[in-house]
Amino acid sequence: MRYEIRVDGQVSETLTESFPEMEHVVMSGQTVFYGPVVDEAHLYGLLARFQAVGLTVVEMRRIPE
Repeated sequence: MRYEIRVDGQVSETLTESFPEMEHVVMSGQTVFYGPVVDEAHLYGLLARFQAVGLTVVEMRRIPE
């Protein structure tokens, strides 16, 4: 599975290193992380990491492989 997770604001390079399995791009005042998600536990772990570093998830969706 591949997911796209949008967070509010422009995330610093230091914070993006907290998500080594995801690529990212900045668009329209948001940072978009995208990449493979192994299973539901991995997805919840990613969301917990976003919350732990203070990022606000504004949209999340599964994208075609």
